[in-house]
Amino acid sequence: MEGGRRFRRCLVGGTFDRFHAGHRLLLDAAQTAADFVEIHITSDAMAEQKSDHIQSFETRRESLLDWIEQHAPRRASVHQLTDVHGPAPTHSKADCIVATLETRVQCDRINEKRLAGNLPPLAVLEVGHMMDINGEVISSSRIRNGHIDPEGHPWFSPDWEGRTLRMHPRAEPELKSPMGVLYAGPEDDPEIAMLAALDDLDLDRLMLVAVGDVTVRTLLSIGITPDLALVDGQTKRQALVKEEQVDIGAFGTVLRAENPAGVLTPSLLGAVREALSNEVPVVVVVDGEEDLAPLFIHLLAPINAVVMYGQPKEGVVVQPSHLGTKQRCRRLLELFEVI
Repeated sequence: MEGGRRFRRCLVGGTFDRFHAGHRLLLDAAQTAADFVEIHITSDAMAEQKSDHIQSFETRRESLLDWIEQHAPRRASVHQLTDVHGPAPTHSKADCIVATLETRVQCDRINEKRLAGNLPPLAVLEVGHMMDINGEVISSSRIRNGHIDPEGHPWFSPDWEGRTLRMHPRAEPELKSPMGVLYAGPEDDPEIAMLAALDDLDLDRLMLVAVGDVTVRTLLSIGITPDLALVDGQTKRQALVKEEQVDIGAFGTVLRAENPAGVLTPSLLGAVREALSNEVPVVVVVDGEEDLAPLFIHLLAPINAVVMYGQPKEGVVVQPSHLGTKQRCRRLLELFEVI
């Protein structure tokens, strides 16, 4: 064995979605223990049985190739896994396999098959879970649900809890640029831009969040009720006449929040949190303004959410709550003043 490593070839299997600190812990244990590491990633067909929102095989493979280049060049390889045990039961060169508490049973079954085929059992290297700062397991599902980032940090800082966040001039220039894909359309006929945007969205797989009275009213007019809507009874900071107001009766739940212009309040935060946990369409009626609400929404929503809002005189903006969006929103909120 090279460098005092105990094993020749170690097998590691998994989905490896949203490559995170827990994945690195498994791989570090394998490459420390063995001269060579074989990483077997579940195929797209297998991954889709777990969730509709797992990254593609190629995306997951690229993350692992990046890890290999940085940490184990020429000492690891990546392969596709098309069944639960992969090549492990008949692998003649492997002498070690990595397990977590949940996969230990599968490793024992693999060794039973190996013994039946006159192969020596694999040494099982059991690795504990990586925990976040709150003592919870860092997992791909929690990242997909929008609870933590890949390092296990909450997207919403504990320092912001119960505090009002005031927009700082340093954040204003970036907030004025559309945070997403702009679908152009005339201001007096928002349905044109809206329909173009909807053509690109699979609403069966996405959580649709609509911010702004015109956006919400337009969606309702074409028969689409967003999963979450935020309205304030205004457009361009002018109160809407009664016939132009949103029919909040279209929603299963109505929540209310107070949020003056230029700030983000605990009241709005609580309403957004409650709305995102609701199983029926929710509208949050804001006393004040909802313009900055997407910052809260992106930090709290699952990664399959998309936020839609109007861009005055230009059209409709659609922004998915993927990891890049969450990182940008957290960075922007770090510029706000905590009061």
